[in-house]
Amino acid sequence: MAERELRLQPRLQCIADCVPRGARLADVGTDHGYLPVWLLKAGRIERAIASDINAGPLEHARRTAEEHGVSGRMDFRLCAGLEGIGRGEADTVVIAGMGGETILGILGGASWDYRGVRLLLQPMTKAELLRRYLSENGFAIVSERLVPDKGTIYAVIEATAGSMRPLTAAEAWCGTGLLHDPLYGAYAGDRAAKLERAAVGLRQAKRLDSGGAERLEADARELRERIEEWKHVNGI
Repeated sequence: MAERELRLQPRLQCIADCVPRGARLADVGTDHGYLPVWLLKAGRIERAIASDINAGPLEHARRTAEEHGVSGRMDFRLCAGLEGIGRGEADTVVIAGMGGETILGILGGASWDYRGVRLLLQPMTKAELLRRYLSENGFAIVSERLVPDKGTIYAVIEATAGSMRPLTAAEAWCGTGLLHDPLYGAYAGDRAAKLERAAVGLRQAKRLDSGGAERLEADARELRERIEEWKHVNGI
């Protein structure tokens, strides 16, 4: 039977494009293992570690690797986060397809020295919490990319060990270095609208402390200002 072609969905393809050639890759929460298998087949990497906290997804990854003839170049680890992966085994760590809170928990819970390690992080939710965590806990955000997938725009965050200045509210909510990204207007606009709706909800609830609503409104205004800056930079 002919081997089926392996195609990555857009958010995974965006991550794959960020993986340097020859990287020693660890894919945390690998699910079906599509990303490391694709990279191995493309000749971008020589070996990969695929880990997952659940046995079912890890078995799916094993079957994917066997189907595409790369199982001999993959290690499969049943573990939570980075617990079963040694610091020297990977120089590029992908943590994707889970909430920002879960990702920051994995990073904070690992007894790793992240110096020299490239982190490729793709939060499905709470990206603002992950960005703030990185900026306040010994990491530096190197770059971000935006990618549309199934009607939603996601951010792929590349980070390393290091330090960075405190993030503005707009940067926490919508990323850094994205003013030339064609998707930034839609990405920031969506988040500004959510903040505005949340502020309305707080005010309608008639809570005694209106400070929460005021903070949300201030963040939304900053995002709207950043969208205007994006328009100016890109001649829109």
